[in-house]
Amino acid sequence: MTDKGSRPGGERRYSSVVVDGIAQAPSRAMLRAVGFTEADFRKSQIGIASTWSNVTPCNMHIDVLAREAAAGADAAGGKAVIFNTITVSDGISMGTPGMRYSLVSREVIADSIETVVGAEGFDGFVSIGGCDKNMPGCVMAMARMDRPSVFVYGGTIKPGAGRRDIVSVFEAVGAVAGGRISEAQLLEVEQTAIPGPGSCGGMYTANTMASAIEALGLSLPDSSAQEAVSSHKHSDCRRAGAAVVELVRRGIRPSDILCREAFENAITLVIAVGGSTNAVLHLLAIAHEAGIELSLADFTRIGARVPVLADLRPSGYYSMSELVAIGGIQPLMKMLLDARLLHGGCLTVTGKTLAENLAGVGSYPEGQKIIRGFDQPIKKDSHLVVLQGNLAPEGAVAKITGKEGLSFSGKARVFGSEELALDAILGGVVVAGDVVVIRYEGPKGGPGMREMLSPTSAIMGRGLGDRVALITDGRFSGGSHGFVVGHVTPEAAVGGPIALVRDGDGITIDAAARAITLDVTDAELQRRRAEWTAPAATVRQGVLTKYAQLVSSASRGAVTTGQPDP
Repeated sequence: MTDKGSRPGGERRYSSVVVDGIAQAPSRAMLRAVGFTEADFRKSQIGIASTWSNVTPCNMHIDVLAREAAAGADAAGGKAVIFNTITVSDGISMGTPGMRYSLVSREVIADSIETVVGAEGFDGFVSIGGCDKNMPGCVMAMARMDRPSVFVYGGTIKPGAGRRDIVSVFEAVGAVAGGRISEAQLLEVEQTAIPGPGSCGGMYTANTMASAIEALGLSLPDSSAQEAVSSHKHSDCRRAGAAVVELVRRGIRPSDILCREAFENAITLVIAVGGSTNAVLHLLAIAHEAGIELSLADFTRIGARVPVLADLRPSGYYSMSELVAIGGIQPLMKMLLDARLLHGGCLTVTGKTLAENLAGVGSYPEGQKIIRGFDQPIKKDSHLVVLQGNLAPEGAVAKITGKEGLSFSGKARVFGSEELALDAILGGVVVAGDVVVIRYEGPKGGPGMREMLSPTSAIMGRGLGDRVALITDGRFSGGSHGFVVGHVTPEAAVGGPIALVRDGDGITIDAAARAITLDVTDAELQRRRAEWTAPAATVRQGVLTKYAQLVSSASRGAVTTGQPDP
């Protein structure tokens, strides 16, 4: 397999159409008012896409990081211009109707960065993301615009008291319902779990995507493994600003970096760190924007040869901060490269190949227990298991580390929304042996494909993690663990088989065979399908309605560009 190398085409100034010539005097007049000098009109304009917001700890510090990136671009001879896009908080909206906007925000972020970069004629840009959907949204815009650009991760949060994080709070809610802790103990967890800025502290979706983006080659080495509140993160931002100026000078664009092998590198690293199922959805979406063919089958193919090596939360023990303390992601990438599991010839935003970036990286310290060797993996193959069968003809994605077992059979207990399922779990209606089915939560049906951290955490908190399975056409937080299957496609709202399941039906999930089976005859399914009618739309206006009309299947990344599914 041949790696794509650099194809630099020389500096291209998109900004020249905005600032050059007599006809552009009005543009220059406007720019003078925001701080441009005469000399600035001859410089490359570098946009700094900031996802700063005070709505979430993940992004509350990114205004400072944006200013650092701008300073780096200016010092390297560019002219930086900071602009903002939105963010929403998964952790705050989780379990509420507001969570419908989470995945939608990924598209809004990509669209808004495209809009500003395209309208203002920036020659290149830095995009800085902190919360889960910021990150793929930023990278989708980078791929779509194909201008020299670098992604910067806002960084991980420090652990709370007693090594707690946000998932500790969700699971404590379930523990109260199960009588395992008191409400006073829950309050103490609530008050101490989130100590300050940064993204959720395990290998949840934010840290997973930061790792994947570094493996793609779109962020600087080690950007994915730094604490939000650290001098390293400030330096990372300054270097990113300078790097974009150099990329503009050399004419290196995302299309020179985002080859198929780069996506294989990202999938490999996501598996090795035990990352979130959301990475499947987001990598498919980024590949779509980059014009790279990628499918669920690629995750199965690569997963057959890549082990899980990181003992990180949620299914493992350690936090991201503890991984940062022993060297971060880079030594693991070097291990994977040396084992010929990464394509070292892929170009990156440093202007060097991945192998060149890793050449001087050392090993983890002796005695550390966070990253296992290849001789003693957490799991010998991928924890991200793509399942197919009569319940998910287009595929479903499970996160199975083996700690929950590799198969589960039980009776369906069906719910038409996350809220109904959560009430039943907390109320003791769901019991050992049940397969909780949550449907009409897919991209179209939700609309918005909500994450199911509240139900999965309630199951774990009640001590049912190895005795109850959960399947959904929605998706899961990176903090979810247990025997869980999401992204069931086709989704219920378009008449997928999950819409036809009834209470008491037998369901078998077999990770080894990569199968998910509804124990109902084809004839009975055909009879039920003839009786099924599509439910009325839950929303009739606004961004959710537009999203439901445009969005593709989760098996294609739930994208809204290109042709929608029939």
